Amino acid sequence: MTPSAPSSARIRIGSAPDSWGVWFPDDPQQVPWRRFLDEVAEAGYAWIELGPYGYLPTDPARLTDETRSRGLTVSAGTVFTGLHHGPDVWDRTWAHVADIAELTRAMGAEHLVVIPSFWRDDKTGEVLEDRTLTPAQWRDLTTQTERLGREVRERYGLRIVVHPHADTHIDSEENVNRFLDATDPALVSLCLDTGHYAYCGGDSVKLIETYGERIGYLHLKQVDPEILATVVAAEVPFGPAVARGVMCEPPGGVPALEPVLDAARALDVDLFAIVEQDMYPCDPDKPLPIARRTREFLRSCGRP
Repeated sequence: MTPSAPSSARIRIGSAPDSWGVWFPDDPQQVPWRRFLDEVAEAGYAWIELGPYGYLPTDPARLTDETRSRGLTVSAGTVFTGLHHGPDVWDRTWAHVADIAELTRAMGAEHLVVIPSFWRDDKTGEVLEDRTLTPAQWRDLTTQTERLGREVRERYGLRIVVHPHADTHIDSEENVNRFLDATDPALVSLCLDTGHYAYCGGDSVKLIETYGERIGYLHLKQVDPEILATVVAAEVPFGPAVARGVMCEPPGGVPALEPVLDAARALDVDLFAIVEQDMYPCDPDKPLPIARRTREFLRSCGRP
């Protein structure tokens, strides 16, 4: 038997403002954007996400100058949606998406990370709506997400990757599977966030092995299992749980990232794997040393 040719597929490692404690476009508890760009480059990363729209400069020419001068390239933009509310929210959703998609395309990226709206506020913990969708809301969520995927592709040439997230309606294994089974693979891919999926009880390796053709993007993240057990038992909202340190530095938490990366490599496709460690709010001197250590740890995982 002739040996097969080595795969040319790549897993490209990057980081994001989230790993510097950035959740909002402007917040006095967050590091300034120039410091984030300086430090993410210093930590050894070449790829970044835009983070919340308005945190980094939104003028493409200025942002290009700022990123290129530091050897950085943008992998994706991020949008927040409430598409389970149906066609009535489409115009408002598209107004939000269009600006971010335009900047994402201008920066040469090809992905748009889509985060569903929260059923309770990620900062205050206020309950905003029922945590369980009705059958009609599920239909709206899936059909409107397909519409978003089609519009973003046709107008901007971008691929949407939907991000299961704690305190949203796409969270657990059951809900992620239901969402994937009800959406068109040609229009909707998944951004698998290993930390959020573990937070909600999911197995990332199993998901990759079961729905490999739907995995379009990765966020590498871990949770502290002891803190997770306490916040789940007490029904602590995600924001306060992060403040307690539920998202932790690799390799100190779960899931183990080596098996996740091995499963991703077995897909034999190009993937971005963006490091995120939710730390809002955090001491401004905390992120850089963690970013350096995490980058070295990922090198030890034998990434291509």
